[in-house]
Amino acid sequence: MTIKIVAVIFIGLSSGLMVGSGFVAFITVLGIIPRLTQLSKTMIMIHYYEWAVIFGALAGVIASLRDPVLGIPGFILIPLGLTGGVFVGMLAAGLTEALNVFPILAKRINLDGQIVILIMGIVLGKIFGSIFQWLYFVHR
Repeated sequence: MTIKIVAVIFIGLSSGLMVGSGFVAFITVLGIIPRLTQLSKTMIMIHYYEWAVIFGALAGVIASLRDPVLGIPGFILIPLGLTGGVFVGMLAAGLTEALNVFPILAKRINLDGQIVILIMGIVLGKIFGSIFQWLYFVHR
């Protein structure tokens, strides 16, 4: 029984270490955070972005291991959800900007001069998908 527990602890810690290292390498190699600060013109706050990613990853790990119930009223959760969504959106924008995803995708689907339409389609799809997920899966 003890060997089984030690093996599970070892596998869990090493798996978490691999995923965390991959996440850090992904963000570091692609230069997402520096590009994000360039896009938002907040280079002076780069350390806050880095710490926000670290604490966000830690909070995600803790939340996935436990099922927290915070008991926070809805009017406080709305701004928290909006700021979290803005941060994830900005991080995704920094990633796509670093990889030049939009110009390549626009060329592939023959929207060369109309990248704004492509971006608005992605934004509206994300918004409606999030609303659908919230209304259909969360409230059932």
